[in-house]
Amino acid sequence: MTVPGTASPDTESPTFPPAPPRRRLTAEARKSSILAAARRAFSETGDMNGTTIKLIAARSGISEGVIYRHFESKDQLFFEAVVEPLQKAVDDLVAATELIDRDEPLTPERQITSMTGLYKQLVATLDEVLPLLGLVLFGDPEVAERFYRENFSVAMDRLAEAWRVVESRYGFPFESPEISARAVMGMALMMALESHHGKKFNRERAAALSNGTVKGFFPAIGS
Repeated sequence: MTVPGTASPDTESPTFPPAPPRRRLTAEARKSSILAAARRAFSETGDMNGTTIKLIAARSGISEGVIYRHFESKDQLFFEAVVEPLQKAVDDLVAATELIDRDEPLTPERQITSMTGLYKQLVATLDEVLPLLGLVLFGDPEVAERFYRENFSVAMDRLAEAWRVVESRYGFPFESPEISARAVMGMALMMALESHHGKKFNRERAAALSNGTVKGFFPAIGS
């Protein structure tokens, strides 16, 4: 006799396929996840010294030992998590500048249009990395000096040199490109701060301002 609500002795219990094994992250994927967690932790504390490996491990959901398998020290983790993305952002801008006339020669009009586009890209990039940039430049003084001297300043010099090379291809001398690069970087940083924190930030007005900035600091080819 079968009790209501129970399976018949002749009825087989349903079988379910075994749960698939959890895929282990590759070393590269694990490292990327640690870096993402470290960026969150460093940004939240706003301080390298106040951010512990234990905190980063908790953000990653792993043990501290796993982190040390991928990074020798907290200094290395900080540099790769915070400094390298900023360096890459500027590197991308420099690369775009170096290719600015690859497809067709520059005219005065295309020069202004291209430079304005690069300027907007710079503002957008700075806006995106602003929390990390503030952490690097206004956190630990030794880290700030190292980053500015070895990365930020060098990147601005590379940006200036890339544009000087473009100008020289057209026989146009470009005096003090390093000053122009820093002036444009300063304006872009202020626009990024406005975009990030200003409630009344007007993107159209900022775009119009960028045209004037570019015209003022970079000589026009053929003008």
